[in-house]
Amino acid sequence: MTVDENGGGEDRPGTLDGMREVRVLERFAPADVEAVRHLADEIEAATNTPPFGETTWLGLSDGGTRDDVGLLLPGADDRLDGYAHVARHHAGAWSLEAATRGDDVEARAALVRAALDAVADHGGGHVTMWAHSPTEGDDAVATLTALAPERDLLQLRVPLPLSESPRWPAGTTVRAFLPGADEDAWLVVNNRAFAAHPEQGNWTREILERREAEPWFDPEGFLLAFDDDGLAGFCWTKMHPAHPPLEPDPLGEIYVIGVDPSRQGTGLGRALTIGGLDSLARRGITHGMLFVDADNTAAVGLYTALGFTTHRLDRAYGCDVEARA
Repeated sequence: MTVDENGGGEDRPGTLDGMREVRVLERFAPADVEAVRHLADEIEAATNTPPFGETTWLGLSDGGTRDDVGLLLPGADDRLDGYAHVARHHAGAWSLEAATRGDDVEARAALVRAALDAVADHGGGHVTMWAHSPTEGDDAVATLTALAPERDLLQLRVPLPLSESPRWPAGTTVRAFLPGADEDAWLVVNNRAFAAHPEQGNWTREILERREAEPWFDPEGFLLAFDDDGLAGFCWTKMHPAHPPLEPDPLGEIYVIGVDPSRQGTGLGRALTIGGLDSLARRGITHGMLFVDADNTAAVGLYTALGFTTHRLDRAYGCDVEARA
């Protein structure tokens, strides 16, 4: 397997298990990104589910300045038949997404194997492969590539506005996030709240500032709750534009919500949830959305009590990859 580090420069194709040529990229030219977007749109139109999430699109959008690797499976007429994207979350932790037109299990499994090889070339670590609305084909790909099911993630939705207002714990003040002033305090609380979480834990200022640079970032939708001891919790929201026909209306997401462990049990989490949804409703959003681990029974119970219902399930499969000597 060879790598085109320039993206859009000289191609040096490799092969997928002797099947077909694949381009392995560590830099992404605009034409590459456009080809992946066309493929994603076709797969979404056929399955009613987007094949790639935020991590893949972030890696593609910045041209590959991080430890991202893309694997493109060319098809006929300059189209892609498949794409896999692997990105480093933290030291020793990687995420992976892979999709093919027509859900070609063998081709997708070969793309995943090539992605795992790329991780081995970049120092190895634990790889988490995400499947959105998983099918028997996803389970088959996991089996063929020695990936084991690890987590189920629920996407929950609720009509807005809610019928209740937030009830803040006594002594709590709430304001919007101030870029350039609140990053350090937020990182401390986030990393305490998500100490054991594979994606949200161990964030750095670089990771946070990368999100702040995204076009969707709006500090007015990033609520911080303070008490006498400092930052107690937060609710960070994100607005998604309409994407017909799958999403005919804009959608508001509770992107990240967290409470410092020392304030758990005070009712702050419920108040932050309602406050974030209220913020979305005041900006014209009629449906709220969030992701939560299916086995987080306390959180699922809270959201269900507020009227959320399950819209979609995503599944994570994982394996450990040794560094290539």
